[in-house]
Amino acid sequence: MKKSWVISFLVVMALFAGCQSTNDAQAVDESRPRTMASGRRYFWDKDLRPMVATAPRARPKAQPEAAAPTEPRVGQLTQTEVEAAKRAPVIPADLMTASVEQIEPPRSSFVTTTRERTTSFASGLVRLDEAEGHTVSIMYPRSDYGILQIDKVMPEEVRANTPFAYLIKVANLTDTMLTDITITETLSKEFEFQASQPTALTENNNLVWKIDSLGPQANKSIKISGIAGAGGQLEHCTAITYTIRDCAVVKIVEPTLELAKIAPSDALLCEPIQVDFMVTNTGSGTAQNVQIVDTLPAGLQTADGKGKIVLEAGTLAAGESRRFSVKLRATKPGAYVNKAVATSASGLKAESEATMINVRQPILTLTKSGPKRQYLGRSITYKIKVANMGDGPAQDTVVEDMIPPNVTEIQATSGSQFSGSKLVWELGTLEPNTSKEVEVSYTPTKEGDVMSTATATAYCAEPVTDTAKTTVAGIAAPHLEVVDLEDPVEIGETTTYVITVSNEGSAADSNIRIVCQLDDKLQYVSSAGATAGSIMGKTVSFTPLRSLEPKTKATWRLVVRGTRSGDVRLKVSMRTDQLALPVEVMEATHIYEQYNNGN
Repeated sequence: MKKSWVISFLVVMALFAGCQSTNDAQAVDESRPRTMASGRRYFWDKDLRPMVATAPRARPKAQPEAAAPTEPRVGQLTQTEVEAAKRAPVIPADLMTASVEQIEPPRSSFVTTTRERTTSFASGLVRLDEAEGHTVSIMYPRSDYGILQIDKVMPEEVRANTPFAYLIKVANLTDTMLTDITITETLSKEFEFQASQPTALTENNNLVWKIDSLGPQANKSIKISGIAGAGGQLEHCTAITYTIRDCAVVKIVEPTLELAKIAPSDALLCEPIQVDFMVTNTGSGTAQNVQIVDTLPAGLQTADGKGKIVLEAGTLAAGESRRFSVKLRATKPGAYVNKAVATSASGLKAESEATMINVRQPILTLTKSGPKRQYLGRSITYKIKVANMGDGPAQDTVVEDMIPPNVTEIQATSGSQFSGSKLVWELGTLEPNTSKEVEVSYTPTKEGDVMSTATATAYCAEPVTDTAKTTVAGIAAPHLEVVDLEDPVEIGETTTYVITVSNEGSAADSNIRIVCQLDDKLQYVSSAGATAGSIMGKTVSFTPLRSLEPKTKATWRLVVRGTRSGDVRLKVSMRTDQLALPVEVMEATHIYEQYNNGN
């Protein structure tokens, strides 16, 4: 009884093992690839199963083998397969290995009509369609691992010497682009080829079509037409080759620099000069560590006194630009010409167009002219002339004239304005080599030197000053007057002559000398006055008067006696330091004789 139980148990175990082996085989078959993973490289083993390239792994150390009555599964492999893998030769670490990947073959994108009556040829891949004729579908590289599917649709039978056409359809069953596809159709000798669409290359009895690329899930159709010969049958065979490319794309770039320098053509010496730089990557790719250098000519420098401009533009992407502005100043007038250079870390170089900056400067000159000498009380007129002798415009030109002290009656040309103790003319812009003139006059009230100073200023020009000096002197105007107090005078009686000298001028007169010449009918009696007198013969001389101030007078008296009757003349002569010639005055007096009879 016990022996029967043991035998039964062994039979059951044997059956169970058989079922398990069958299930394992079915699992392995169902695990075969159905779709291909995109972006990987594929190889094919000897059974045309796809393998994906993988990086090599370190070979595990051998472990002690444990005896087992059955072959347990390791993933999808049996223990026997594992042992075979252990006995495989060791692959160096720097080589690629291939492993079988679970990929499900893609299904055809064509829908083929299947009728009830179907006859199989070539492993079940030939179908007979009553409506269309034969449709042969082939998957490459194997029927269970499809990458390309070829459907050839042909009539079931044709009449001899009758034209007919058939169709070849090529479909990409994957999600990867296929390239370099070559389709070769071998024709039967009994077939007279007429045309194909698209046109094929003919090589003997072969038609060849080359397709550069076929996109994912895309398809292409080829139509062939011809005439069947007499008798026999037609056997047309299609062969196809293709490439699954794993391409690495390297973009070829060529960055290019372009530099523009923008500067004013004219500038004034006193003004900052703005210069702009714009560097652009006009090519493709990136230009790194871009730098702009501008070496300035002598006389032109940056705001901080440097003779070179260095600008860091950094990295410029394709089409990107960077702009910089720099303020320069000139130390002297002149024309400054130079270029800027842009470079990159990879050796790119670009030069700007040469720029020329004409730095100009207005230069003012000022002259003030007037009389060197003038008499007190007379007006003094000055002419003030300002000119621009530079090469730049003198903008906002202004002339100012300081009014000296001790003057009155101030007059000036039109456009002048009083501003405190000065006259101001706003003359606007003086272009190079042009001038303007104004006038001013005033009357001094005091002797001495009149210092008259004028100043001219303009934008960006050095101020200029000029002074005119006029010596103001007073003028002495002595006036001599002689009057007799008694006229007529009886013989023997006296009369008095009053001699008056008055200074009607603006300056004192000095060393005034009075001399009187008596007539023969007159006799000197006495003299008095501003100075003492003395007589010599018929001439009476008074001591010189040292000074006679303006608006003052001096008086002398001369007493004489008439000695004979008749008209007499007293001649008085005056000399002063201010008079080059003497002043003479004659006073007439009548002397009469009294008769007893009243006559």
